[in-house]
Amino acid sequence: MTAWPLKLPAHEAVLAAILVLALALLAVLSDRFFTLDNLLNQGLLMTEVGLIAMPMTFVIITGGIDLSVGSALGMCAILLGYSWHNWGFPLPLAIGFALAAGAAGGFVNGWVITRLGVPPLIMTIATLALYRGLAEGISQAHSVRNYPPWFAALGQGTLFGVPAQLWVLVVAIVLFGVVLARTTFGRALRAIGHSETAARFSGLPVDRIKLAVYTASGFMAGLAAWIFVSRVGTTRSDMGMGVELDVIAAVVLGGTSIFGGTGTIVGTVLGLALIQLLKDGLSLTGVKGDATIVVIGTVLILSILVSNFAERRRESGRMPPAPAPRPTTEKGRNEP
Repeated sequence: MTAWPLKLPAHEAVLAAILVLALALLAVLSDRFFTLDNLLNQGLLMTEVGLIAMPMTFVIITGGIDLSVGSALGMCAILLGYSWHNWGFPLPLAIGFALAAGAAGGFVNGWVITRLGVPPLIMTIATLALYRGLAEGISQAHSVRNYPPWFAALGQGTLFGVPAQLWVLVVAIVLFGVVLARTTFGRALRAIGHSETAARFSGLPVDRIKLAVYTASGFMAGLAAWIFVSRVGTTRSDMGMGVELDVIAAVVLGGTSIFGGTGTIVGTVLGLALIQLLKDGLSLTGVKGDATIVVIGTVLILSILVSNFAERRRESGRMPPAPAPRPTTEKGRNEP
């Protein structure tokens, strides 16, 4: 039985150190920051982004991108609310309908990318506009409210003193982490990201794998929509606006290469936590929104530069010594 590796890769180790330093600094600057209630509240606020960041890690490892997840969240939220309030669906069926719609939206992305050869960037920009347009067209700028009390349990309730939706995020982190680190599917994702052509020649079902990860991305956007609506108690077409940027920032900050082939769920969780805690801590210390964006961008750049430097040092240390020159004869010719 193989033991779980205890040593973090270079980037994750650097990010963990930055996170600890940021926690210590922000705790000194604000006595309200490092409290259990505040930390649990921040975990609650980052759940929707965290759920979508799990499959986004898989997507980016394969060398792809999904810019439509924020719009998919908004579309699923509208479909949940309107199928219940306007179309007469029972609320449990409306929830299932929203989850299925999210998965279908991700499937459409994956099918067009794999079958028609449209680049992921172009396809998901198109569906970013399409899904947001569907949400706005269905809602006509109207919101849905007055959900039954039981519906709020997932977004506002607690389990053992911890927000219920945070348990959902923990389960997702464990599930996606095990799949990426401990299964042949996870190894296939990295192989595709390193070289899709080589992966095809190796017999890997590249198209099916990519279709699966884009479908998972859409499904998790639907799950995030359910939790989001449950938490705020209303449905609006602008839900999820800009979420794709937060998701991609967390994944890239966590060390997943935008070129594919490299990434971990541990790194994504660290990046997610660092971004959310910086937002909260800087807000508590009186830093304005624009300045917070500058600080987070600076941390992103510095963490990538430091980890790249550490990786180059480590790779240079692994390089074998240059072979010694062969002795020559008096005439300057190499001896056999």
